[in-house]
Amino acid sequence: MNLKTKILTAAALLCTAVATFGQGDYASILELRKANGSISGVRSTADGEYYTFRAGQNIARRSYANRAQSAVLLEVPFEWIDYTFSPDERTLLVAAAEGSQTIYRHSFTADYWIAKVGGVPEKILSVVRDVTFTPDGKSLVYAKENNLYIYDIATAESKAITDDGRWNEIINGTTDWVYEEEFGFTQAYAISPDSRKVAYLRFDESQVPIFEMMRFDGSLYNKAYSFKYPKAGDKNSVVELWVYDRESGTKRKVDVGAESDQYISQLGWTPAGELYFFRVNRRQNHFEIVVDNNGAQRVAYDEKAPQYVERKSASDILFVDADRFIVREETTTGYMHLYLHSLTRGRICALTSGAWEVTRIVGTDGRNVWYLSTERSPLQRDLCCVALNGKKRVRLTKDAGYYAIAPSRGMKYYISTFSSASTPNVVTVHKGDGSAVDVLVDSRKAVAALGKRATKEFFTFTTERGDTLNAYMVRPLDFDPSKRYPVLLTQYSGPGSQSVADRWSVDWEDAVVPHGYIVVCTDGRGTGYRGEAFKKATYGRLGAIEVEDQISLAKYMSRQKYVDAERIGIYGWSYGGFMALGCALRGDGLFKMAISVAPVTTWRYYDTIYTEIYNGLPQDNPSGYDDNSPINFAERLHDRTRLLIMHGTADDNVHLQNTIEMTRALNRAGKQYDMMIYPDQNHSMRPNDTSNIRQKMVEYTLRNL
Repeated sequence: MNLKTKILTAAALLCTAVATFGQGDYASILELRKANGSISGVRSTADGEYYTFRAGQNIARRSYANRAQSAVLLEVPFEWIDYTFSPDERTLLVAAAEGSQTIYRHSFTADYWIAKVGGVPEKILSVVRDVTFTPDGKSLVYAKENNLYIYDIATAESKAITDDGRWNEIINGTTDWVYEEEFGFTQAYAISPDSRKVAYLRFDESQVPIFEMMRFDGSLYNKAYSFKYPKAGDKNSVVELWVYDRESGTKRKVDVGAESDQYISQLGWTPAGELYFFRVNRRQNHFEIVVDNNGAQRVAYDEKAPQYVERKSASDILFVDADRFIVREETTTGYMHLYLHSLTRGRICALTSGAWEVTRIVGTDGRNVWYLSTERSPLQRDLCCVALNGKKRVRLTKDAGYYAIAPSRGMKYYISTFSSASTPNVVTVHKGDGSAVDVLVDSRKAVAALGKRATKEFFTFTTERGDTLNAYMVRPLDFDPSKRYPVLLTQYSGPGSQSVADRWSVDWEDAVVPHGYIVVCTDGRGTGYRGEAFKKATYGRLGAIEVEDQISLAKYMSRQKYVDAERIGIYGWSYGGFMALGCALRGDGLFKMAISVAPVTTWRYYDTIYTEIYNGLPQDNPSGYDDNSPINFAERLHDRTRLLIMHGTADDNVHLQNTIEMTRALNRAGKQYDMMIYPDQNHSMRPNDTSNIRQKMVEYTLRNL
């Protein structure tokens, strides 16, 4: 059948004649990003009336209701990366930037300084991580060298909770590599509300295979950095849950079930002081919340799905009181919605419903819950509120676009960051009912001062298989439909992801538009916010239908009268790099150029949690791992496709091994390609080459597409 387009909104098309900027290089993109203002380090005070934030190098407090009520709480005489208040908000703990060391994506060690509000910071802890005040404010719990400690603020003395931690063997109170990367947390301990007990996870990673990543660092002799990284189908850490009693000094091992090959993906304490933990089976299609009351256990929540249960973070569960909690899940209706549950009575009621999704639980006041929603459009986010009986649902945000929300305690106020395809960040303060209070940041003038720029035009198109996909394009400001333009496809395409969104964003691809290029993006099958069936269509065959959809977009664009069908390229990073390679190798010459950054080249090389939730175990689904892995069809690279592969040698996430083995396969197939290696850079090309690589891609596109 013929492919058809549909412009989603006439307004999106009208706003394309908004802009021209810069000289068409990545430096101009950085200027735009800098002009797009925001407010950082926001924390609500316990009473919900004030918020604290970063004010230059200091930490300040401001009233939500009246910005004139503002004061500096602490003058910090050094650069810092994070801060925490004590529960009574009289003391601050600050992590210093100097001497801090990034470990993996979220984790870092740092020196910590403590100070009373208005006082002078004093260093108390060196090279530690995951530091937290106890609820009574008298102590700090922290991790150091795989062990867990408690620090008495009054006596300035530390006491070990554990002593068996060893690198690459035992981890106490922090997560291993794969938990940090895929479950998204590093603090693997929780303190009881009365401060008497510390529950913590103990990881035995002694049987997890070692991965060695070479470090060069300008040294005469390079060194291998060795760490435990479980690849799909291999052994994971055996995770235990323990509770330390501060008064007696004793420990109790918590029964987490008979199965050791599973995940304990979160832990915490209920408002009533009961321990709870998330339990997930290895297949990740069975999720439970287990409550433990001094050894007496009950399953408070149980969710199953044929393929998988979407990974839940701590933010997907919100306690309303000592008994009730709200959960976000999709298996009941096929769309992510909110449900009110009781710890003792099970499900009480559904709070939201419909063919749209709740993307985040924002907060509650005990009577209502605030949440972000795609109800207006899957491309947009709105703040909504509904009573805890599922009635009186209301949308609080007005303008169409994308909202990010920082709530106050108890939802008395919230800070909203709004943007759309044509509007950079506008940061405002609102009361909980949505009424406006103040404008903190308005980026529109600063961005406009840099010159006009082209913006996204949203459209849909229908593939030859009958699937309707959301997409956008960015065309040069002087676009002439009688001319023919080269097209660059940009995408990520990973399960549950979203690239086509009505929000303000710029990256290196925008730098080629002033040079006469059209940039196009689509979210194919498998991406998020269009329901469970659409997202899970790729299960067990990663890279099969996603590549089909990108090729369909390329073919669709090639039939447009204003497109030069001989000059279509594609780019992607990480999962997108995997996709760019797949399209280059399976496109049969459709693509003149492909840029693949940090690509997975076979899912057998990637980690257990991510790969197995979407592809099953390789022992059970070998064809799902091999049939669509680029490494297995290098011989299909067409002579007209110019391929650039880029990778950092210190990529702890998608290992350089992927690129090395891909290039081995290309070499054996007698194929020609280009390659850029970034020494000692991680998956994001940090710490040194985030700009370098993007400028390289600008120049490579201008030269080869």
